[in-house]
Amino acid sequence: MLKKTGLFFGSFNPIHIGHMAIANYMLEFTNLDKLWFVVSPQNPLKKRSNLLDENHRLILVGAAIEDNYKYKASNIEFSMPKPSFTVDTLVYLKEKYPNNEFVLIMGSDNLRTFKKWKNYETIISNYEIYVYPRPGDNNLDLMSHKNVSVVNAPLMEISSSFIRNAIKERKDVRYFMPDKVAKYVEEMHFYEKKP
Repeated sequence: MLKKTGLFFGSFNPIHIGHMAIANYMLEFTNLDKLWFVVSPQNPLKKRSNLLDENHRLILVGAAIEDNYKYKASNIEFSMPKPSFTVDTLVYLKEKYPNNEFVLIMGSDNLRTFKKWKNYETIISNYEIYVYPRPGDNNLDLMSHKNVSVVNAPLMEISSSFIRNAIKERKDVRYFMPDKVAKYVEEMHFYEKKP
């Protein structure tokens, strides 16, 4: 039987408790067997500024999930052409892991811009998409698509940009990240203002 594996794509710059709560909810309250955090080297729809090196972001995801065997930190896109397009990653994953049935996990904010994605019709026709709510996104036209399931995960208003900005302002935001992530960010002086 195919393992139902959720793919949670993101910059994870840095990964925070909001990401972890959503991942936890997806695993416990849907039919997923496993969840992979797919660290994207570069989102084609986002600016590259402030983006921590991809290997550091992968280490942070690894620190967040620790030894939980249901999670995996994936660097699958690191060796692919940049910027990485989800449709290409899915083709590659399907070939490499034929025993997995992949499901996309995304926030409703991504669903709002989904029609801008490369070959979005191919993705939505061939893959299930589990959508978690973001503040203010309710009746998006793609929510009624047969392959889209809106999952009633808790609304999360924590963002990586909030954490980065708070660190620049020398605020203590350690409780917004898993413990080991906060320690690594502090030790490496990530996101602090340049002198």
